[in-house]
Amino acid sequence: MSLIEIKVPDIGDFKEVEVIEILIKVGDTVKAEQSLITVESDKASMEIPSSHAGVVKELKIKLGDKVAEGSIVLMLEASASANTSAPAPAVASTPATSSATSSVTTPAPAFVAAAPEVKPAPVSLPLPASVDVPVQHGKSHASPSIRKFARELGVDLAQVQGSGPKGRVVLEDVQGFIKGVMRSGVSASPVTSGVSGSGMSLLPWPSLDFSKFGSTELQPLSRIKKISGPNLHRNWVMIPHVTQFEEADVTDLEEFRKQSNDALAKSGVKLTMLAFVIKASVAALKKFPAFNASLDAAGENLILKHYYHIGFAADTPNGLVVPVIKNADQKGIAEIAKEMAELSTQAREGKLKPADMQGASFTISSLGGIGGTAFTPIINAPEVAILGLSKSSIKPVWDGKQFLPKLMMPLSLSYDHRVIDGAMGARFAVYLAEVLADMRRTLL
Repeated sequence: MSLIEIKVPDIGDFKEVEVIEILIKVGDTVKAEQSLITVESDKASMEIPSSHAGVVKELKIKLGDKVAEGSIVLMLEASASANTSAPAPAVASTPATSSATSSVTTPAPAFVAAAPEVKPAPVSLPLPASVDVPVQHGKSHASPSIRKFARELGVDLAQVQGSGPKGRVVLEDVQGFIKGVMRSGVSASPVTSGVSGSGMSLLPWPSLDFSKFGSTELQPLSRIKKISGPNLHRNWVMIPHVTQFEEADVTDLEEFRKQSNDALAKSGVKLTMLAFVIKASVAALKKFPAFNASLDAAGENLILKHYYHIGFAADTPNGLVVPVIKNADQKGIAEIAKEMAELSTQAREGKLKPADMQGASFTISSLGGIGGTAFTPIINAPEVAILGLSKSSIKPVWDGKQFLPKLMMPLSLSYDHRVIDGAMGARFAVYLAEVLADMRRTLL
């Protein structure tokens, strides 16, 4: 048996991340790809997996430590069945270590990206005299994600008693603080948008003992849903959504897609309808540049983007993530389809890097493979629009002389009404449908 150094792998653009959770202890037997620790930056939470199977002999990190690529996580006594397909050069043993030690970097960690943050103005919750709040002095200890979560809810962390190691404030502490305020009968003060300056007062969340009505079961939310939930809530509350519905005649496009797949069968590339929609969306974004933009923090200027990075929602066992096709305007349909397939596979395996999920200027959410006729997708701030696709179906369409069977794809375009008015939203949807009906329009 030999001792192996398990190190932090490539973590993208982050120089240092904080250890917020240790999932194993000395003496534990771990499997290859089993998560060892959870680290967190201000943008993402990620689990570091083990590259080998074996027994944990020594931990090299502790909660709150800052680690970077190459930092040693632990020493592992590899089992005979450990994965040694890519061994690293052996390191000479020290007098305190009798066995040979090899240096192995773990596989890419599983990333859970949070949607881009729009910072609201700081707000404190009003507290009645009946609420006993522990007084804390100095800076409260909390991870970046907990600070953001508290900031979005208007909670002053100085008023929250931390239950984590060394008094660290964890998610449950913030939730418990909010529940205490709500039980006291005080609603949250208006949450002011840093963009529009408007706000609203929220009623207390209803608290019920559901077991009085029947059998219940407690199921924790996945990490992805815990992170994305507050962002979705913020986006829905702060962005005035309008959804424009349209149908695109994709009869000819579907026939072309099938013929192209037959021709590309040997290459291993499979064209999907979503790949065509991404290319068509780029054409529509070029014609209507306000859709490929973001509001600045003051809400006074529109930042027009001259790049076309298209995000697409990918379904995974733990929830939806949004990989991004960079520079989609510079890629062909086959290249887009191939990149989508690769990113989708990485998403399902939890191997997406932060860079794979950043920089989108427009997002598409496709539910066509599942069903449904239409839906209202939530805009992914700071983007100003999102396109939803539903299941295509054969419908009778009047051509001026007769009804013909046509394959119609439902489009659901949600847009930020502060940036885009109803007429522009309708024109974008109509133009996109026209492009999908005849992709030759993209050549004009």
